[in-house]
Amino acid sequence: MAVDARSAHRREHAGHVLLFCSAHCAARFDADPARWLHAAPAGNVPAAVVADGAVYLCPMHLQIRQDHPGACPICGMALEPEMPTPDDDTPELRDFSRRFWWTLPLTVCVFGLAMFGHRLHLFDMTVQSWVEFALTTPVVLWAGAPFFVRGWQSLRNRSPNMWTLISLGTGAAFAYSVVVTVAPGVFPASFASMGRVSVYFEAATVIVSLTLLGQVLELKARAQTSAAIRSLLGLAPRTARRLSADGDEADVALADVQVGDRLRVRPGEKVPVDGVVLDGASAVNESMLTGESVPVRKMPGDRLIGATLNTTGALVMRAEKIGGATVLAQVVQMVATAQRSRAPMQRMADTVAGGFVMAVVAIAVVAFFVWGWWGPQPSWVYGLINAVSVLIIACPCALGLATPMSIMVATGRGASHGILFRDAAAIERLGQVDTLVIDKTGTLTEGRPAFRCAVPAPGFDAGEVLRLAASLDQGSEHPLAAAIMREARERQLDLETVAAFESDSGIGVRGMVERRALALGNTGLMRQAGVAVDGLVAEAEALRTEGASVMYLAVDGRLAGLLAVADPVKAGTPEALAALRAAGLRLVMATGDGLTTARSVAARLGIDEVHGEVQPADKLALVERLQREGCVVAMAGDGINDAPALARADVGIAMGTGTDVAMDSAALTLVKGDLRGIATARALSQATVANMRQNLLFALVYNGLGVPFAAGVLYPFTGWLLSPMFAALAMSLSSASVVGNALRLRRQRIGPSTPQAASRSRA
Repeated sequence: MAVDARSAHRREHAGHVLLFCSAHCAARFDADPARWLHAAPAGNVPAAVVADGAVYLCPMHLQIRQDHPGACPICGMALEPEMPTPDDDTPELRDFSRRFWWTLPLTVCVFGLAMFGHRLHLFDMTVQSWVEFALTTPVVLWAGAPFFVRGWQSLRNRSPNMWTLISLGTGAAFAYSVVVTVAPGVFPASFASMGRVSVYFEAATVIVSLTLLGQVLELKARAQTSAAIRSLLGLAPRTARRLSADGDEADVALADVQVGDRLRVRPGEKVPVDGVVLDGASAVNESMLTGESVPVRKMPGDRLIGATLNTTGALVMRAEKIGGATVLAQVVQMVATAQRSRAPMQRMADTVAGGFVMAVVAIAVVAFFVWGWWGPQPSWVYGLINAVSVLIIACPCALGLATPMSIMVATGRGASHGILFRDAAAIERLGQVDTLVIDKTGTLTEGRPAFRCAVPAPGFDAGEVLRLAASLDQGSEHPLAAAIMREARERQLDLETVAAFESDSGIGVRGMVERRALALGNTGLMRQAGVAVDGLVAEAEALRTEGASVMYLAVDGRLAGLLAVADPVKAGTPEALAALRAAGLRLVMATGDGLTTARSVAARLGIDEVHGEVQPADKLALVERLQREGCVVAMAGDGINDAPALARADVGIAMGTGTDVAMDSAALTLVKGDLRGIATARALSQATVANMRQNLLFALVYNGLGVPFAAGVLYPFTGWLLSPMFAALAMSLSSASVVGNALRLRRQRIGPSTPQAASRSRA
């Protein structure tokens, strides 16, 4: 029984998550786990129990999911593991390769006898038919057995596909030739040629061998589309060096590392899991996730990402995220999910392919009778051969592969640049974006603001304003709050416990500190709280013109002071915005900061359209207004307050350095949080859409021209007919061509066209 990866019946055992088809099967496993996990021979574990991720699905029909390899009952394609393994070999590839190479000599012999046997005079022609029969039988009935099985499944499931056509064509040629060999007398003399009634064993064998060869090439090419995931899977180290409480060190398997373990990372070693630096200093190369080759300096308190490379110094770290919770595991899962998603463009291909097979069968039947009634002698033989050619050449596989292969390559290519697409629709839509709404803090700026100053209102002092604000901000995740708390700790201020903490996302926070009601935020929050800020307006405006963010602190409904925090612009932001403007995008800044601060930052970055002091609902309304104006809108942000707008935008873009809520709401995540990735992602989107269109055009033109040619439409004018052998070759090459064209995306230059980007790419 197939087990869906979304099954509600789960158990944890020996560090693995196991899925069950029903509560009954889960209960049987609980009673005796060893029986189900270890008693069965390898490869024969009951289908009721599968390891999490051991799910196989069809790349063309994602609803087909099962816990073991096999063929799709709809299209007949080999199922692929949902999560690729480091090994690109598959059972299907091994099986088809074995069948192809073992029977290729037989195919060559049959083809040689058919082409040159009458000249070599090795056998009497009647005897030669029996020899060809003997050589052909294992090729068709053993090597071609998967074709007939899938063809029968397609008829039984009422889902005609390429295997329907291949099995009908090959079976017709072979069955006709067998009847001719066994009972040649039932055919009229006009069917005879060169001393015997013509047989077409060579057509059947060559069709089988060429189809096998095409499948081998296609399966190998399809495996390459997951090369990015396999390379990511291969990045994780196998062991970690754990420090015990008494100072001893020992290498342990990565699976044995627990949250809270202290680990040593020596120069030249990979960081085993996600964590934080406790001791030491070094430069860590994070290019495996961010695409940036320049190592990042790490000091105590800095975060480490598992599988990144420690270069120069020794570090001691504390493990904080292990297993599936690490950044690497989440990236792999996001890429795998995106690769299996369906692009909107695929709907056209699905619609065309839906009735294609039955139309081809009808054309083959018509060709058979037209040739049989009106063709030259032996007319019915011509009818049979042309019908077989039509069935063989009209493979809808190229049409079905046209967009999934491009999507798989594009998501892998994006991951290597630190760009994670959530699904295929995001890839297709991003290239159409003409307006980009950008948050300021953490998106345009570093998101690690530094405290500037505290200005007290009458009756308060600066130190008290800072202490109360930092006490309140202990419950906040905002970067501005982190700067205030960092300053308070450096001054060694005694922070109090905060109670009844509330976050008015986008405008500030509230809470109880020392039994006093505190509110910290922008003027919007002060208006809600009924607090007048007139006494400090001049000071606030002066700080904002310098690019600082200003927050007011109210205590028990009375203005206590303001705090200013400056957030430096990211180093890559000016280059990124220049590339986006050069690409024709309209840039709009929307931030919860004061309008003066926002305009100051926007002026330095060349952004003309600015919206300040906006709440989450205001950002959402801005996106909706732009969409009503006919704009295709992308929203870039990193905070909880950006989540509604990210979800509503045509393409939401989250910074990987931001909050989980933002990333969950977005269709695209930039791992490093560098806006230059947007220009790269947009260029990749446009290249991918162009590639999908090329594939669809090729598949449609191929079938549009191939079917009439195989049916013999050109024969009255040119005398040309298409042999079933060449039809099989063309069918195999069509799928290989589509996959090959998709793989071009792996080598195609993608990125912003600025001089800085070009020089960095060459470096």
